[in-house]
Amino acid sequence: MPENRRNATRERILDTAETLFMAQGYEGTSMRQITGQAQVNLAAVNYHFGSKEELLQEVFRRRLKWLNDERLRVLDALEAEAGGHALKPSQIVDAFFGTLLRMAGDRKHGGPVFLRLLGRTLTEPSEFIRTFLADEYREVMERFKSALFKALPDVPRVEIVWRFHFMLGATSYAIAGTDTLRLVTDWHLDAAEADGGPERLLPRLMTFLLGGLRAPLPAGTGPGLP
Repeated sequence: MPENRRNATRERILDTAETLFMAQGYEGTSMRQITGQAQVNLAAVNYHFGSKEELLQEVFRRRLKWLNDERLRVLDALEAEAGGHALKPSQIVDAFFGTLLRMAGDRKHGGPVFLRLLGRTLTEPSEFIRTFLADEYREVMERFKSALFKALPDVPRVEIVWRFHFMLGATSYAIAGTDTLRLVTDWHLDAAEADGGPERLLPRLMTFLLGGLRAPLPAGTGPGLP
């Protein structure tokens, strides 16, 4: 088979798997569904990826490479402009979380389908994908952690880590597309209020994340934030 046809088949399998994993979850998606919708046989999936587990990893790898490179590019540019001075916390939060949310408008690099898949996976992680994501995120997480430590020198480092953990959780649910509010309460929003497009979600979520990051410290943990 010519290389261009092999590449097209590979991308079709990845696109199909990405959509099915987003809609049904990893456990709820069968290889038969993937091969059927991608119009390939199981041998083609095994040839390109080897297994369902490796297929999911590659679905993430092709998107996270760009996402994390872009996060580091934005952070590098901000730090170069700052000339050695600490960044504002809002700049760091936007470079990490804002870059992710803006990805929803970039279909070339995943768009809303991948964003929802990532959110769903982060809220329902299996052990193998947890380990895989930790490896993929290691470099970028270390860089952003260091930037936050420098930006908030009067805040205990353990408190910064906890708050970043909470920020990751809030963002994961926001992008997963799961109506958690309706699952656990009788609260609901009308159609206009429930519109969660990235242009509406980004300012709303950023305000929430920065509010949490800047909140007064718990009693006994050190001085309050400026």
